[in-house]
Amino acid sequence: MSELETKLSLLRAHLGDLGAIRLRGADWFSWATCGGSNVVLLAEETGVAEVLVTREGAWALTDRIEAERLEKEELPSGLPTQVNPWEAPAQREAWVSARVQGTIASDRPSHGEVPLPEALVRARASLLPRELERYRALGKDTAEAVTEVLLAATPEWTGFELAGAGAEALWTRGIQPALTLVGDERRLPLYRHATASRERLGARAMIVVCGRRHGLFANLTRFVYFRAPSAKERRLATDVLRVEAATFTASRPGNTLGQVYSALARAYADAGHPGAEVLHHQGGPCGYLSRDELARPGMTVALAPHGAVAWNPSLPGAKSEDTCVVSPGGLEVLTVDPRWPTVEVEGRLRPDLLVR
Repeated sequence: MSELETKLSLLRAHLGDLGAIRLRGADWFSWATCGGSNVVLLAEETGVAEVLVTREGAWALTDRIEAERLEKEELPSGLPTQVNPWEAPAQREAWVSARVQGTIASDRPSHGEVPLPEALVRARASLLPRELERYRALGKDTAEAVTEVLLAATPEWTGFELAGAGAEALWTRGIQPALTLVGDERRLPLYRHATASRERLGARAMIVVCGRRHGLFANLTRFVYFRAPSAKERRLATDVLRVEAATFTASRPGNTLGQVYSALARAYADAGHPGAEVLHHQGGPCGYLSRDELARPGMTVALAPHGAVAWNPSLPGAKSEDTCVVSPGGLEVLTVDPRWPTVEVEGRLRPDLLVR
C-alpha cells in the first residue's frame, strides 16, 4: 500500500463505534497527508485545512482561498478536497453532518466531539519508512544550517542576529524555524531557555533550533566558542555528554519514559550533580511535534519502535540535544553534519564544542 493508504487503513481500524475521525492540528494534518502542510500562520496549532475520515471516504476540507494551492502543492494523490466558502463556515459543518452518523473523534475536539483513541495516538509514534526518509533528510539539512551559521558568527553579533541568521539558514532549506533560542556569554549560564536578546554574543554562545519540514521536527543544540573553553566549561560539557550516554542506553523500544528518566537522574548523580534533572526538562519523544511528551518520573508511556526522541540533558552553560530514532537495531542520530567537531563518548561520536 501507499503511505496514504496505510494511514487511512490505520485511521479506519481505530474507528470502532465512531462515525468519523477529524484531524485539525498541523501535526495530525501533516501525518495524515504524508508530509503536507495546512500551516499559514506559524504560531497557530491548527491551519487552513483539515482531514475527515469515515468508513466510506476521506477528504481534505478547506475553503476557496486555499484549495488550488493545497491540491497542487500539499495533498497526496488520492485524497480529494471538499471546498466550501470561507465566508460561510456553517456550510462545511452541514456537509460533514450529512455524511457522518455517530460520534466524531478529533485531535482538537469541539461541539460534542471526543478525543482521538489513545491507541491511535500511540500508533503515530512509530514512523513509516517514507517518514524516516523525510526525517533523515530534515535532520541532515537542519544540522548543516546550524553549522553554517556558527561558522559565520562573530562575537560582535547580537543574539537577535544569530537567531535571525539561524532562521534564514533554515528557511533557505525549506525548513520552518519553529524555535531559535540563543544564549550569549553572560546569559548562557543563567537561563536554560535563553531566548535571543539584543546583547552581543561575546566569547561563547549557544543556539537551539526546532525546525519543521513536512510536519516533522528536528531539534538540536550547538555551542560556539571564540576562545579556549575553561577547564570548568569543559568539565560541565563532558558531564552532560555522560548523562546523555546513559539516556541513549536506556532509549530502547518498549522502555518507558519513567525508566529513561530514572537512568538520566542516576547519571546526573554519578557525574556529581544530584537533582540537576529537575532544573530543566530532559526532553522526550518527538516527531510531528517538537515534543509529544516530556519524560517525567514514573511515566508508563513506552518508547515506540522506529519512534523519534530528542533528549536534552543540561547543566549551567552546557547542554546536549539531537534528534534520534529508536529502533530494535539501535539508536540512530538524525541531526548530523560531518563538518562539526566530535568527541567519542561510550563508543558514539557526539558533537563537541566548536572552538574558533
